[in-house]
Order: sequence, then structure tokens, then C-alpha cells
Amino acid sequence: MSKVAVVSDSNSGITQKEAKELGITILPMPFFVGEKTLYEDIDLTQEEFYRMLSQDTNISTSMPLVGSVTDTWDELLGTYDEIVHIPMSSGLSGSCETALMLSLDYDGRVQVVNNQRISVTQRQSVLDAMALAAQGRSAEEIKNILERDKMESSIYIMVDTLYYLKKGGRITPAAAALGTLLKLKPVLQIQGEKLDAFAKARTVKQAKSMMIDAMKNDFEKRFRDSSGEHMYLEMAYTKDLEAAEAFKKEVEAAFPGMDIVLNPLSLSVSCHIGPGALAVACSKKIPELEV
Repeated sequence: MSKVAVVSDSNSGITQKEAKELGITILPMPFFVGEKTLYEDIDLTQEEFYRMLSQDTNISTSMPLVGSVTDTWDELLGTYDEIVHIPMSSGLSGSCETALMLSLDYDGRVQVVNNQRISVTQRQSVLDAMALAAQGRSAEEIKNILERDKMESSIYIMVDTLYYLKKGGRITPAAAALGTLLKLKPVLQIQGEKLDAFAKARTVKQAKSMMIDAMKNDFEKRFRDSSGEHMYLEMAYTKDLEAAEAFKKEVEAAFPGMDIVLNPLSLSVSCHIGPGALAVACSKKIPELEV
């Protein structure tokens, strides 16, 4: 039986401490802050990141360095037979495409998974990969299963401020000005590769209601599982844990009996949407892992 290592990046929301406990490897995402390069959860904490954002510090995201990726793989292949590498969605970053290119030099021992996940849904893919490896499956088998089910997830995100979407060029200054004037709370969605517009709410309360209704609709019509028996329900947020926990109670009431994972959004996403965001997400359970 092949010994398989699981590698991902900090976009999954998995901390270095959690990674050590799980027995996996998490590559920290780099950020350019002025002339410095800082790494998520290494020398850039959530608290420090939001403090710098509040001071309008110029922060930009970057992909993991090629050398960091290959050095990590080389070290792991001294102990493991194969690697399953799960980067953030190829539609949101070039890191997946880069990893795929680098893996060509490893004679099939490194399998890069392009399954369009980010944040809590990417985290679930990592946990699924671990469970599949524990079943004795090869890296290639794990990659094929995760990519087969890549569309079996959904994320809705309420953005509290349009400032960061404008700053990153995601919306025009005119649209941002109009949205701010009307006090709009955009709801975005990720159902596959890209971050797309879903709806516009006038209040946080309305946005939360829209996200819950959208998730219920996905359960019923998209995943054909109204009870949630074959689903994982997940939530994420930026900066405001108190608001996230209040929203979690609303989601729990809407989906009684379901366990909900609540994690901070990765800083790579937070950089583009700012503080005060709330998200609800789901991932369908992999048939091979259901007993």
C-alpha cells in the first residue's frame, strides 16, 4: 500500500497548528506588505492583517514561491511514496496551474488536485483526501475522486463594504460609489471556478436571509438532499467573530441537527473583500467515505 502525504495551502483555513495535529502539510500564502514578504499564520496573524487593513496599508497577495513548493514536495517524498496536493481553486489563483506544471517533473508521484475549492470547502477536500488515503487509495485515485466531485460544493458570501472590491479592481469606482450610496450589501457566490455576483441586499439581515434561502435551495434542487443527510454545512467570516457566531445560530435554526464548521476566511480572500464578511457554504459527502 502506497504511503500518501496530503499537502494544501493556508487558503483552506487550516492553521499550522491544526496541520501538525492532522499530520498534513500546509503551505503558508505569501503577502507583500511594502517591501516585506509576510506569510499567513507564520509571521502574519489575522489580528495583524486586519490592523494593517484598517490603516489602509498596501497589502497584495501572491502565490507560494516555486522553490517553497518543490522543497516541500522533495522533503515529503523522502518519507512518503506519493503526494496529493490540494491548492486553492484555479479560477481564483494561478497557484494551481503552477503546481500542475511543477508536478510534471515528479513522474506521477505528485498529484495536483484542481477541484475548484477555497476556504472551508477546500478544507473539507483536505479532510476527504486524508480519509481516502487512510483507506489505502493511491494519490491518483484520490485526485480522480476529488476532481470528479469538484462541483459538489457551494459558497455564498455577504460583503460588508465595497471598498476592497473597488481597490482590487473587482468592481468599477462608479459601481462602488453607487453601492455605497445605496448602502448595498452584495452577496457573492462560488459554485465552480470564479467568484460571481449573486444578489444585492439593502441590509445585513436581508443578505443573511438570502444566503440561507439560497443554501436551502441548493440542498433541495442542486444536491437533491433536503435533509442534509449527505452534506457538510460550513461557515466562514472575516474579522468579526461575534457577528459570525450570531449568524451561525440563524443557520443552525434553518438547518436543525446539522453540525456546522465555522472558520475565519483565508487572508487571501479577506484581502479582496475586507472585514465584516459572512459566508455560508456546503460540500457534498463523497460516496466512497459514507458507511
